[in-house]
Amino acid sequence: MSTPIFGGCACGAIRYSYEGEPVLALNCHCRDCQRETGSAFASILIVPSARFRLVKGTPKHFALTADSGRTTTRAFCGDCGSPLFGFGPDFANIRVGSLDDPSAFRPTQDIYVSSAQPWDYMNPALPKSSKLPGNG
Repeated sequence: MSTPIFGGCACGAIRYSYEGEPVLALNCHCRDCQRETGSAFASILIVPSARFRLVKGTPKHFALTADSGRTTTRAFCGDCGSPLFGFGPDFANIRVGSLDDPSAFRPTQDIYVSSAQPWDYMNPALPKSSKLPGNG
């Protein structure tokens, strides 16, 4: 993916950008991501926090305890409800659907496939992890 990359919510109230190559590009099938997206999985780019910038607006946040046991904080637009990104101390987890041009996304793995819905078709060529990569 060429940089800088821009994204934001459906109504335009929140805008962000990042530069550099993502650390990971994945599809997460955990129940939290299913609830967040209202679908089978969340497509996510993980980028270093130092390269992520909020350009416009102030997203709403909520924190939850993920399946990993860690607290994760997710950001969304308080006006239109678009899921945007999650974050921790070192990384931003961008929801690919919020990118201005998500067509360049190429997932490299499926994670939390132990929670995948039976009606979800996963690309058989992608590596699978039942939980987090390296943990199953």
